[in-house]
Amino acid sequence: MKVMLRKNSAGNLVVYVAKKDLEEEVVKQTEAAEGKIFTLANGWELAFPNLPEPLELPQTFEAKRLA
Repeated sequence: MKVMLRKNSAGNLVVYVAKKDLEEEVVKQTEAAEGKIFTLANGWELAFPNLPEPLELPQTFEAKRLA
């Protein structure tokens, strides 16, 4: 699914999923075999296989929902 990553006014990473009209803060970031995993405030886990370093935001990326 396509998601947009950006920083909010407090400087926290935020994920926006347009198809679900969902905007949630990232509460945890981990590394895994499938790439970077972001855990959202609502409990969702999204895997980002090809995130560039450093991140230039806002930007749209392809993600896979794990949980």
